[in-house]
Amino acid sequence: MDLNPYFCSLNRRFATYTANQNMEVAIIKYNAGNIRSVVNAFRRLGVEPAVTDDPAALAAADRVVFPGQGEASSTMAYLRARGLDRVITSLRQPVLGICIGQQLLCAHSAEGDTDCLGVIPARVEHFAPRRHDEKVPHMGWNTLHGLRSPLFAHVSEGSYVFFVHSYYVPCGPHTIGTTDFIVPFSAALCKDNFYATQFHPEKSGKVGEQILRNFLDLTE
Repeated sequence: MDLNPYFCSLNRRFATYTANQNMEVAIIKYNAGNIRSVVNAFRRLGVEPAVTDDPAALAAADRVVFPGQGEASSTMAYLRARGLDRVITSLRQPVLGICIGQQLLCAHSAEGDTDCLGVIPARVEHFAPRRHDEKVPHMGWNTLHGLRSPLFAHVSEGSYVFFVHSYYVPCGPHTIGTTDFIVPFSAALCKDNFYATQFHPEKSGKVGEQILRNFLDLTE
């Protein structure tokens, strides 16, 4: 008997939603904004994430998210003062850095001449406009290209996602997706169990929802 493809798709989504409800997702609590929108994005996927800075809770979670918007030097000082720098670098489950989270996973940021966590051997640079119409920060929707990771399963080349940033990671060996603004840059990075996006998947509509779903589905 042939089954209606629409109902097959609904069944698959329901099964994924149910499986997600059993997954423990921890969002790192620190002095950065935008955490609430990340919480709401996971709730839409059937996950009730815990927002915590407790090392044991972070280590025990199935997935850890390192989101936020902020300034590199003050944020790194906050993380170091609470020992969260050591906690983050010791995590072995899939970790997703978002926006400032991506930048702080790198080795060094030009913002405040800051030594960062060093998980990904890359440097964070400041956009340098070359023309009067190149406005920094890079704010708004832009396209993804060169996608090469399970994080982007079912995401098409040229898909639009939402950015707000003045600093960027140049393209390199750990780049798994690119975007062009003034120069091509790393829209996403990956090293071992650490994934990161410069854009905000939680603000990127259906595309961002798919990326977060893929993060939940990653095999360790």
